[in-house]
Amino acid sequence: MALTEAQKRAKEKYNEKNREKTRYYSYKATAKSFIRNNATLEDLKELEILIKEIKEEKFEN
Repeated sequence: MALTEAQKRAKEKYNEKNREKTRYYSYKATAKSFIRNNATLEDLKELEILIKEIKEEKFEN
């Protein structure tokens, strides 16, 4: 389904006003896609360690 010109302008305006939120969602989608489609067992182990360390630093202090 193609977007109308008004929809394109609205999307562009939203993205300009919400750059950080848009960037966050983009990074999140990229990470999930990598994990689902490309990550090896070694990648997943490395990510588990990284996630555990970050959780401890940010949320368990």
